[in-house]
Amino acid sequence: MWWSSVASAQTFMPPVGTGIAGQVNNVYAFLLIASLISFVILVGGFVYFVVKYRRRSANDKTPYISHNHALEFLWSFIPFCLFIFVFAWGWRIFHQMRNAPENALEVHAFAKKWDWRFVYKNGREITSNLSAEGTKEPATMVVPVGRPVKLIMASEKVAVGSQDPTDRPVIHSFFVPAFRIKQDVVPGRFTTIWFQAEQEGDFWVFCTEYCGPGHSSMTAKVKVVSNPDFEKWLASGEAGQALSLADKGRSLYASKGCIGCHSVDGSPLVGPTLKGLWSKTEQTSAGAIKVDENYIRESVLKPAAVIVNGFPPAMPPYAGQLSDEDISAIVEFIKSVK
Repeated sequence: MWWSSVASAQTFMPPVGTGIAGQVNNVYAFLLIASLISFVILVGGFVYFVVKYRRRSANDKTPYISHNHALEFLWSFIPFCLFIFVFAWGWRIFHQMRNAPENALEVHAFAKKWDWRFVYKNGREITSNLSAEGTKEPATMVVPVGRPVKLIMASEKVAVGSQDPTDRPVIHSFFVPAFRIKQDVVPGRFTTIWFQAEQEGDFWVFCTEYCGPGHSSMTAKVKVVSNPDFEKWLASGEAGQALSLADKGRSLYASKGCIGCHSVDGSPLVGPTLKGLWSKTEQTSAGAIKVDENYIRESVLKPAAVIVNGFPPAMPPYAGQLSDEDISAIVEFIKSVK
């Protein structure tokens, strides 16, 4: 729309890489133009009245001015309507940003001091590399054009299992300027964000939460390619030799003893069955809870925090024994048990 072009030209905004980015530009342009019009009316009115009604002689007396209720109502009601309009417009875009489509391609993103790592469901992993010149080449996440992509993000230690306090996870923030999306990556929980790139190309990723001395170099890239090229890339490299996340989760399910308490065929054991568990609403000691990434994380690491009704608090805690990637693998395994 015309005001989107005005906003981009006047504020030097990044290129538009998604449909939502264009909507954000439209809201921003509307606010900019509405503010400009309000400024002109307000300051212009001040100047006009100062000139028109200035005191011209010592004998000039200020006339008695009574209230104008209609005018006072209008200058309060019109801005109120504008505020409600902008709020509804912004809420609609925010709601779209925070609710990924059901068919979205899911990619797990891990942030650490000071780098990004991306893991696909088939096990393919993307990390940064050192070039021959010794400079860091940022991790490049490859995604298909025109297809929604959901990121499941976690902040992890520099070295899994390290007891060094300087290795602790810190808050990061995933930001792609061209997509107009930004989401904090918080230690101790999963956060999600989604996008749908509408054009091919490379787009920069930045961390916008100060995370330490390497914060400014914590970059990555999103490479948007055609759907055939993406499928070819996803199946190439070492993906064929790597375990998928679901298979890795199945292996952890067996090796960590989960198989003795949680069935995959629907039959209840010591604990609830994993069959059909994903997205199910469980009745628990804390009320009705929908099963998602963070519920599974808490149930594995701190099982006594929330108990499913009808089952004993018999599960041992796995805090300190599993990494964020292990939890992600268990999540993908549970998703696959239908």
